[in-house]
Amino acid sequence: MGKIIAIANQKGGVGKTTTAINLSASLAVLEKKVLLVDADPQANATSGLGFDVNNFQENDVTIYECLIGKNEIQDALLETEIEFLHLVPSHINLVGAEIEMLQLPDREKVLKNVLASVVDKYDYIIIDCSPSLGLITVNALTAAHSVIIPVQCEFYALEGLGKLLNTIKLVQNRLNPTLTYEGFLLTMYDARLRLANQVVDEVRRHFPEMVFQTIIQRNVKLSESPSYGKPVILYEATSAGSNHYLSLAKEVLQRNNTTPQA
Repeated sequence: MGKIIAIANQKGGVGKTTTAINLSASLAVLEKKVLLVDADPQANATSGLGFDVNNFQENDVTIYECLIGKNEIQDALLETEIEFLHLVPSHINLVGAEIEMLQLPDREKVLKNVLASVVDKYDYIIIDCSPSLGLITVNALTAAHSVIIPVQCEFYALEGLGKLLNTIKLVQNRLNPTLTYEGFLLTMYDARLRLANQVVDEVRRHFPEMVFQTIIQRNVKLSESPSYGKPVILYEATSAGSNHYLSLAKEVLQRNNTTPQA
C-alpha cells in the first residue's frame, strides 16, 4: 500500500507547491511510483508540471470532478515528463467543491474514499493542500498517513502554526487517529541572514527530532522552473535546488525504511 503525504500550511508563500512538485519529482527519479494530487484551486502544481489549466476542456477531468462524484480518479490521471510521476490536476472550479461537499455524508472523508482505488498502485501519493484550513485541507489530512509542514526561514515563520497544529490534532482525535508528522521542512533559507539562522534554531528547539535535516535554500533555478512547467530536476539537474529536493526525497525514504534506487 502506498503512503499518502499531505503538504500543508495555511500560510501562503511558504513553499508548499514547490515542495509538492519537487519532492514528487525527486521520488519519481529515484524510481518510486508517485501520484501528485493538486488539491489547491490555484492549480499551481498542475501548471508547474507543464499543464495549462486555462486550456482545459469541459470533458477534462480534475480533482474537482472526482470530489463531487462525477468521475472516478482513474479518469483524472495524467502522465508527466518523468516516467514514474503521475498527476491529478486541479482547476479553479475546485473553489466551489467545498460548498457542494457540505451536503455529502462523511464530507471530511470524500478525498480518502476517492484515493482508495489507487493507493495500492503507487509508492507515494503527495497532496498539495491549499493555503487555508477549509474542508478540502481537512479532507487531505483525513486521507493522509502523514503531513509535511513547510516553514519559511523568515520573520513570522511560526505565526499561525499553532492554528495548523490544532487542526491536525482535531483531525487526529476525530477523523484520522493514525495521522503522524512526516516532518517540518525549513524552506527559503538564506545563510547570509542572521534571522534565517535564528528561525532554524527556533524551529528545531520547538520541534526536536521532527525537523528534516535537509533545508531548502533560496535558489534562482528553483524559482524559475515553474514558469517553464518543469520540476527543477528537469530544468537544471545540477542546481542547488535540485540537490536539496533529492536530499529531502532520500530522507523521506530513509524515514520510511525504503532504499532509494541508484
